[in-house]
Amino acid sequence: MSAANQSKVLNAPNIITSIRFVLSLVIFALLPMEQYFVALILFIVAAGTDWVDGYLARKYDQVTQLGRILDPFCDKIIICGTFTLIAVEMAKLQASTDISMPQNSFFIIHGWMAVVVVGREILVTALRGFIEQHGGDFSANMPGKLKMVFQCGAVIGTILIIDKLHNSHEVSPLLNYTTSAFVWLAVITTVYSGLIYIKASINIIPQLTVNEDTNAQ
Repeated sequence: MSAANQSKVLNAPNIITSIRFVLSLVIFALLPMEQYFVALILFIVAAGTDWVDGYLARKYDQVTQLGRILDPFCDKIIICGTFTLIAVEMAKLQASTDISMPQNSFFIIHGWMAVVVVGREILVTALRGFIEQHGGDFSANMPGKLKMVFQCGAVIGTILIIDKLHNSHEVSPLLNYTTSAFVWLAVITTVYSGLIYIKASINIIPQLTVNEDTNAQ
């Protein structure tokens, strides 16, 4: 790789994205080690800087093919990984006889919720890859962006609750109900935005097929 091409790849946006990816791996290591508060801080940093790499890439005209792949990949890894590991930690807490779960514990992220989140991301990524490969536009929609906000809120609130329960601290009703709202809004918007993408792909893919057949003639 030439120095010019290397400088295009190793630009500030891609470096920030790579750091976010490394942070996600650290978070995945900290959660099973029960270092919840540190994992929470790192998650806030990784998720909160999601917009920075994209903003810098657009502002300074440093958009690269690597960045277009790596940025959404990091987003999905962070969310899917944390949802899965939190579901595991929640199961451990529920099975523990030393920890008393609060009443009305609707904040619990169950295994099936993690499956829904991961399955939705895999499906949408596959559809986006196919459509954009064939020249179509499959940009993120507003429900998809809201889904990310609710997912992050669910992760932050749940990790904070797990940390409090693990240290035998009381969970306030405000934190309980706020986190519960984020968890269920995350699930609902995950499913809803996924259905929107599926509907859009049903309309787009036949048009791409027709265009390919026309160009081939």
